[in-house]
Amino acid sequence: MTTGILILLIICLFLAVAFEFVNGFHDTANAVATVIYTNSMKPTTAVVYSGLLNFLGVLTGGIGVAMGIVNLLPMEVLVDTNPYNGIAMIMALLISAIIWNAGTWYFGIPSSSSHTLIGSILGIGLSFFFINGKLDAVNWDKAIDTGWALLISPFGGFALAIVILFIFKRFIKNDSFYKEAVPGQKPPIWIRMILWTTCGTVSFFHGQNDGQKGVGLVMMILIAVMPSYYSLDESVNLQSINANVVSIEKIISATDTTKFGADERKNYNTIISHTKHYSEAISTKTLATEIELKDRFELRKDIVKITKAAGKLLKNRDNVAITDKEAATLKTEIESAKKLVEFAPNWVIIMISISLGLGTMIGWKRVVKTIGEKIGKQHMSYAQGASAEIVASIGIGVATAYKVPVSTTHMLSSGIMGSMVAKKGLKNLQKKTVTNIFLAWVLTLPVTIILSGGLFLLFRWLFN
Repeated sequence: MTTGILILLIICLFLAVAFEFVNGFHDTANAVATVIYTNSMKPTTAVVYSGLLNFLGVLTGGIGVAMGIVNLLPMEVLVDTNPYNGIAMIMALLISAIIWNAGTWYFGIPSSSSHTLIGSILGIGLSFFFINGKLDAVNWDKAIDTGWALLISPFGGFALAIVILFIFKRFIKNDSFYKEAVPGQKPPIWIRMILWTTCGTVSFFHGQNDGQKGVGLVMMILIAVMPSYYSLDESVNLQSINANVVSIEKIISATDTTKFGADERKNYNTIISHTKHYSEAISTKTLATEIELKDRFELRKDIVKITKAAGKLLKNRDNVAITDKEAATLKTEIESAKKLVEFAPNWVIIMISISLGLGTMIGWKRVVKTIGEKIGKQHMSYAQGASAEIVASIGIGVATAYKVPVSTTHMLSSGIMGSMVAKKGLKNLQKKTVTNIFLAWVLTLPVTIILSGGLFLLFRWLFN
């Protein structure tokens, strides 16, 4: 590694940490808005409490969402023969994401860090179209899945908040729970305990989902710049993974391939060829440390191609005649095989945990006021705050379980909107604030796509 590449690598890692730091204070208000606004917890105590739970969330969240971020860009794009192109890509997407997040935070507009990051990645992929005329620089299957999660979640949060508020009214008859917070006056202890709990769960699940995005960004950097060192998990037994891929090949090969269409045939051939290459390459090897550095990325490519192709065949049960038992086995084998390539070193997880936790402890004031006072025509009540945070906790937890990124901001702000509508209908929303939030939601993707794509082309030209 040349001195120039090393310096740029350090800059990229700093930008990834900065993104997660900004993500922390950008999204902090979503977790602490209710407890601060309702006087249930002092601001300093609330942000420290939220920061610690964000930290714990990252540490315990796994890396499913992180790998979803990495897999948005195909390996051919992620690892270029010219390392400066990979660095240009990483710097462009991180700088564009930081600019948009910092800008919306400055104006006190709740916006989605997830949307920002996805838009930046798509901008990189689409910019390749201007270079080679092909639209294959984005993993469109993964991008579509992610897009649906980000699109549907605000509407789900809006509807679920209405349901939860009605459930509260059915079982909690104490009128004080539905009153607006009185400035400087603490609510009863039982209300404070509810809001402490909901704040904590949002913070924890935010760490599990948003923290993984930072882990994914760092892994994207490491794989792009040093693919030989970070392509494979050195602690995983190569022969065990070989048993998984051979099992995948055996299940797929046993089907009636005469019923395959063009796509199924392509995926079938991918599995066969890459299984053969992987099995031969590790025939006498046990761990990745025994593989030549220059050959490790090819093994990563084998596993990614095999599991992706098998996953596609698994989804298309109409043309792939396998039993339910075989399908369950195939799914298990795919997940087991991914262990070799879906990993993150402990230092990466700890670094991102600290960055998110520290970021969570500052910058909360701008968005708290928007959440508490400017979404509805009435100030937020205790019940409305609890409803919105329960909605956010459920939404983020489910998204993390399914390994897709979701917007904490959109879940919580849509929950607040739903709780306001549940009380007095649509007329209870402040049109100007809701319009600004909606515009930020709509504009995030196109703005970040254009910004990151333009920066990538600029950096690529400068570095070459």
